[in-house]
Amino acid sequence: MKLFDVYPLYNVEPVSAHGFEIIDAKGDTYFDFYGGHAVISIGHSHPHYVKSLTEQLNRIGFYSNSVQNPLQNEVAQRIAELSGLNNYQLFFINSGAEANENALKLASFHNGRKKVIAFNKAFHGRTSAAVNVTPDAKIVAPINATFEKQFFNLTDIDGVCEAIFEGDVAAVIIEGIQGVGGVHIPSAELLQRIQKACSLTDTVFILDEVQSGYGRSGKFFAFQHAEGVEPDVITMAKGMGNGFPVGGLLIHDKFAPRMGMLGTTFGGNHLACAACNAVLEVIKSENLIQNAQEVGDYAIAELKKVHGVKEVRGLGLMIGFTFDFPIAELRKRLVYDEKLFIGSASDPKTIRFLPPLTIGKKEVDILVAALNRVIATL
Repeated sequence: MKLFDVYPLYNVEPVSAHGFEIIDAKGDTYFDFYGGHAVISIGHSHPHYVKSLTEQLNRIGFYSNSVQNPLQNEVAQRIAELSGLNNYQLFFINSGAEANENALKLASFHNGRKKVIAFNKAFHGRTSAAVNVTPDAKIVAPINATFEKQFFNLTDIDGVCEAIFEGDVAAVIIEGIQGVGGVHIPSAELLQRIQKACSLTDTVFILDEVQSGYGRSGKFFAFQHAEGVEPDVITMAKGMGNGFPVGGLLIHDKFAPRMGMLGTTFGGNHLACAACNAVLEVIKSENLIQNAQEVGDYAIAELKKVHGVKEVRGLGLMIGFTFDFPIAELRKRLVYDEKLFIGSASDPKTIRFLPPLTIGKKEVDILVAALNRVIATL
């Protein structure tokens, strides 16, 4: 049997990984500046993470949500402590797409509407409702287009608010920082005015923090850089489990749950919770949110000096830098010649820098030096 061939693959086979380093089947070592789409938040094979999952697996790895699981409450309390968001309820799911799917479903349950406002260059996942609010026609099948959506530019604040005030919108969904689109940051004014318009029209305000959450921006959630913003629903995944598949929704406590409203088989299982708790413990004990801010500021300053870079955008360790030429060959050379992983974006001239939050300035220097060496030979 063959695999269903949908991924363009580099000819690299990782077999082990520790911290920032990935070792392939040939014994070559690579530096990881991408974290597998911002998933590796506390470094590969972190000792505390490995210990926590091993001990949990030796006790019980899984049972469904038909029984008591106090580990879920521990995760909720740790998120509240680190984020400062005490007035939310946690619902576990398995991935970012599923988190957004359930957020959109919750919104429609709440106000009985179907229309959704989203943004150009956004990416919210590949499940049915999530992909329908992702403006990429090539990944939207006809069966996905089941409700009306309207896309706006991040700069069209008046247009967004006018559409909300028409009163037929179920939800507005926006990324804390656009990831796949090339690291674009919504302004504080946009988030603040969306929140006000949603509040006045009973529209649900969804903040997609799947990639930008968990300390990556230098705050626990990226929207917290905007004063006074309090979304109705916050979605998260990626760095939540440091590679273990887990996602979640933080649902404002003004929304009342009812039995059977949402559900999942695997979400919030014992092993997933052990992964989540280990990540949160390491983020706290190693001051990784502060580290993301400090090292991110340094990285932004250093990347601006790289030849050919036209613009650097980002917060913390979620950074996009755009060149004056397509970056496919540059990225290929970085992998094969310099032995480092870095991310692309929907913009063919933009690279994404999404390393583990444990990264230091010396690793940034390694990246900058590698970029300068390759660019000099292109």
